[in-house]
Formats: sequence, structure tokens, C-alpha cells
Amino acid sequence: MSRLLVVQNGRSGGPGRFGDWLAAEGTALDVVHAYAGAPLPRRLDHSGVMVLGGGYLPDDDLGAPWLASTRALVAEALERGAPVFGICLGGQLLAHVAGGTVRGRHGEPEIGSTPLSLRPEAGADPLFRGLPDRVSAIEHHVDAVTTLPPGASWLMESERCPYQAFRVGDRAWGVQFHPEADADRVRSWDPERILALGMDPAELSRRAEHDDPAATEVWHEVARRFAAVLGE
Repeated sequence: MSRLLVVQNGRSGGPGRFGDWLAAEGTALDVVHAYAGAPLPRRLDHSGVMVLGGGYLPDDDLGAPWLASTRALVAEALERGAPVFGICLGGQLLAHVAGGTVRGRHGEPEIGSTPLSLRPEAGADPLFRGLPDRVSAIEHHVDAVTTLPPGASWLMESERCPYQAFRVGDRAWGVQFHPEADADRVRSWDPERILALGMDPAELSRRAEHDDPAATEVWHEVARRFAAVLGE
């Protein structure tokens, strides 16, 4: 059985349905609640690593002191060729470690179910090949990757944020969106904060509910494929 180290960076930011799908494929998840002070391993003794989202930049060691250890584990995984999957902050951290750039509060925020477009480079990618040209995913970010790492494959984009998915090397993926989140997650968000961003919480919930069946099918397939990569 493959074992996946999962770094959780916030109380509400667990692996969600993506973790459930991985477990159903035979992957054992070791979730470290790093935000709560749980220690990360000094060396990666897992099949791979998944870094989840959180309200930090990838080098915010003052606000999130565990990120230095997280970066070291991702760097080790890249050096070893171990699989990596980074979500939101996790994707930004992968880009940062591999030589890309990330900017805080860059561009317009993306909140809620967001249309994504598959790029031609995804045609040969182990996780993204054959996916629909257009699919939606839940977004919740104001920071963004602004330059991909050297040699990275650019896999998905959106209207407001170009670097929605990318691959570093052969087996490390970063995504800006949240494949682990569904319409229920959107309904749980603080409506006052959504209103402060100039958006309608009810409309965000309706759109997420409408898009969820098709999105679930796609991201479930991506989870199956990542589990297969972990098991290789």
C-alpha cells in the first residue's frame, strides 16, 4: 500500500473528498495538522506528499513556521522523483520551491465555482490527459503563481488566473483550485466575507451546486490517476 504524507495548513482545510478518493484506491493518508503544531517528519519516508491550502504565502515563515519544513520535504520529493500534489497554497509552494514566483493579492480574487480551460500541453500529462476542455472547480484565493518554474508544463488556465495547473518534472503537480472541495464547502463560507468581496453568497452556492456533478466526475478521475502514480 502506498503512503501519502498530507500537510494540512488550516483548521478547515482538510483533504476532503480528494483524500476519500485516494483512500478508496488503496492509498494510506498520514495527515499532519501542521497548523496546530503537529511535527512534520525531517525526511520524507512516504510514497509522496500532498500539501493543502491555507491563508499564507509559501515563504510566510513568520505566520506559519512549519512552511520551512514543508518546503524542505517538497524539495526532497522533487530530488527523489517522489509524487507531489499541491493544492492552492500547496501548488504555490511547489512553484516557489521549483524556482517559480508567487505574489500576494495579485489580480482579481477567484471565489467559488470557476470555469477552467485545459491547455494543449495537458494532452500528454498522466493526470490531466483526456479531461474535458472546459471544467469547473472551487476556487478561494487572492494570491497566485505569477511565473512557472523553469521547464514546468502548463496544464490549465482560467480567465483571471493563468496558472491553474502545472507539472514540475514527471510526477509533481500544483493546482490553484480545490478539487477536494464541493458545493457544501461553498455553503459553509462566511457570508459577510463573501459580501465584502463584492459577491453574492447565494449565487455562489447556486453555481457550485449546478457545477458539482460534472466537476466531481473529473476530479475523482484525477484522484484515481494520482493514486496510480503513487503506487508505481
